[in-house]
Amino acid sequence: MNIVKITKDNFEQEVLKSNCKVVIDFWATWCGPCQMIGPVLEEIAAEHEDIKVCKVNVDEERALAMKFQVASIPLLVVMSNGEIVNSVVGFRPKEEIVKALGL
Repeated sequence: MNIVKITKDNFEQEVLKSNCKVVIDFWATWCGPCQMIGPVLEEIAAEHEDIKVCKVNVDEERALAMKFQVASIPLLVVMSNGEIVNSVVGFRPKEEIVKALGL
């Protein structure tokens, strides 16, 4: 499954109405740890086709960042059936991310 760029316009369809587990990566271009976690999420997305990996640029989508009360990035939010089931703040090794996802 490809990584999906999330905006306020596609959030409901891609995240809330998704019929699979969704991981939202709140990030910014200027954030070093965010740049480090990107390739890890790409690996996870390639290895686990039963999840959808989404990215929200907090500088471009401030309303979504406020909705999720993003105070620090990177922030990974795991959602299932439109509900938050877990979240992880900061860079983490792949194994910790996979565990947080319940994979």
